Amino acid sequence: MATGSLSQQSRIEYTNAVQCLQQKPAISSLSDIPGAQSLFDDFSGTHIIQAPHVHFSVRIFCLLCLGPIARKDRLNAEKGIFFHFHRYFIWLYEKALQEECDYKGTQPYWDWTLSWQDPRKSPVFDGSPTSLGSNGKPTPHGPTNLTAFGIDLEIAPATGGGCVYSGPFKNYTVNLGPVAFAPIDGDNGLDYNPRCLSRDISLVWSNKTKPTDVTSLISSCADLGCFDTVLEAIDGVHAGGHFTIGGVDIDAYASAGDPAFYLHHTQVDRVWTIWQNLNSRNRTRQVYGTSTAFNGEFHFHLFHLQRIIYVNGSDAPSPTKSERDIGHQH
Repeated sequence: MATGSLSQQSRIEYTNAVQCLQQKPAISSLSDIPGAQSLFDDFSGTHIIQAPHVHFSVRIFCLLCLGPIARKDRLNAEKGIFFHFHRYFIWLYEKALQEECDYKGTQPYWDWTLSWQDPRKSPVFDGSPTSLGSNGKPTPHGPTNLTAFGIDLEIAPATGGGCVYSGPFKNYTVNLGPVAFAPIDGDNGLDYNPRCLSRDISLVWSNKTKPTDVTSLISSCADLGCFDTVLEAIDGVHAGGHFTIGGVDIDAYASAGDPAFYLHHTQVDRVWTIWQNLNSRNRTRQVYGTSTAFNGEFHFHLFHLQRIIYVNGSDAPSPTKSERDIGHQH
């Protein structure tokens, strides 16, 4: 459900669950995500690790496992793609909110098409107690030079740039990253690097998430290759959403350190679902691409401390203690 359609009480219940996840101890090992301070950080670290392999046309239809995904070899897996990975990733996050923090609802989405003219006025970013926090405090700053997946891109300063100053996450500490811009965190973004949650809401980039941008995307592509390429383009709605939020969210690796990431990607998944349902017979099982950004091969491995399931839902044997690292709390 769109965040703006939720009751105020439901929004508070959601942000309370996110804050609960941010207070739960990390279950990744020190060797996997050394800087993780919480279960929320485990998700952020997972995205940092997998980012080069699940963006820009990668492929997955494989054996997966529940829980934050670490970089150590745990299970043989196949290849991954952008949409499939992030759908599964968001589902795991939703399950964690429900099972670890007793959240009764489902993962909401941020419908950019309703707030593209000024996202600062959106119920997601208006800074009220029922939002996901405000824009960053207006702070004079220059452009940010992004380097990710071989792309060099300069992001102009926008309307904020400083720390989130109101709302539920005004005092939240981001612990991992950055990776895509300086100063780059150690261990490829996985070292402990505490700092405030920053945002820099951009009305230039929000202009790329208009209703017409979404309808054009959905109506102009007959196959997943086209749909993926257009949506993931630098001027597409995926980048448009991330760069609209700015701050932490412009980092293609560490963007999951901002709670808004999950609402943005649930909207991305919603747009994909709408496109699939227009021709469900031919589009539901489509995959596309390889497993390295802009082509290439990579095999990644996933683990979970409690139980492993196949994609079709059947249980696989739980790993023994010798097959996994015990969770930790920093």
